[in-house]
Amino acid sequence: MKKKFFPLFALLAACNLQAGDQPEPKPAPAYVDEAPLPEGWPKPGPYDQVSEKKYPAYRAAFTNGKGETSAFWTLFMHIKKHEIPMTAPVEMGMEGEDGKLRQASMAFLYQNGKVGTAGPDGAKVEVRDVPATTTLSYTWQGSDSKDNIAKAKTALEAALAERKTEAKGFRMLGYNGPGTPRDKKTWELQALLE
Repeated sequence: MKKKFFPLFALLAACNLQAGDQPEPKPAPAYVDEAPLPEGWPKPGPYDQVSEKKYPAYRAAFTNGKGETSAFWTLFMHIKKHEIPMTAPVEMGMEGEDGKLRQASMAFLYQNGKVGTAGPDGAKVEVRDVPATTTLSYTWQGSDSKDNIAKAKTALEAALAERKTEAKGFRMLGYNGPGTPRDKKTWELQALLE
């Protein structure tokens, strides 16, 4: 009696049919709105592409960015002490060496320029009025990993080269807190133009 052998591809095809022909499509990125934006600020996006965005003047409390957790809690205690409501996003000033960006400062944005008072608040916090600015922005959803930041920076640098202009600096905006799953968090890396 002869044994019958099925070709491997036939077996794999049968398994594939049982498991389903198509993998589940990845859902389109969507902004998880946790806190109000400052007055006049555009929502984040569009995702995974460079866009030009204009931001009005705003007031924010700044601290140096050494130690992300410590910077966050320094600013959180500042707004709690002064009863200033939390907004989104949190702003991180970025500096670079060897083409890589790292956080240099952190800021909590106020709802508008009428809230609070500009000036120092202790040794670690300074409230500043920031002028209106135009940016090139790259938005993504997921983690703020070095790879994702590098991908965003590469896209921004290509757009800057196309315009034959240079950035006056970079900032990153983080829109979500620890309660949002990592793969749902929204980030924007921005090249400041003016």
